[in-house]
Amino acid sequence: MPRTPRPTRLKVLEGNPGQRPIPQEPEPKPLAPERPSWLTGEGRRMWEKLAPELERIGLLTAVDGEAFAAACQAWKDYVECQKVIKRHGRTYTYRNQGGFENETERPEVKIANKALEQFRTFCREFGMTPSSRAKIGLATQKEREDEMESLLNFSDSG
Repeated sequence: MPRTPRPTRLKVLEGNPGQRPIPQEPEPKPLAPERPSWLTGEGRRMWEKLAPELERIGLLTAVDGEAFAAACQAWKDYVECQKVIKRHGRTYTYRNQGGFENETERPEVKIANKALEQFRTFCREFGMTPSSRAKIGLATQKEREDEMESLLNFSDSG
């Protein structure tokens, strides 16, 4: 399976360690979209907790709302399943047609695992895991000035 390309914004924040040309791509305004009204409970709390910081560092834009809402919804699903598991345990016993008792894992265990994996995938996309964050290095003022200088020089030569 091919690697998912890293967003240009993350490459820039990392300082472009591979020194490959940075592609020109659309740059939506780094403005957090409105939280969807259907996002409630833990999903809403996660949105309100993370959206301002992601917006501040330019990783949440007006066009990212659906993906970010899906991440928050996955978190809500995970938390709700964990509450059921805490209250009733990871397994339950049932009697099959032959009258024998069987113990099996609650469906919430599988749902929680899937929701957590979905949330973690979204987190990597938005640079919200320790490993994805470790790859982001904020450019120094000198680097930003050098980059601006090179852009000005490039536009003067054209």
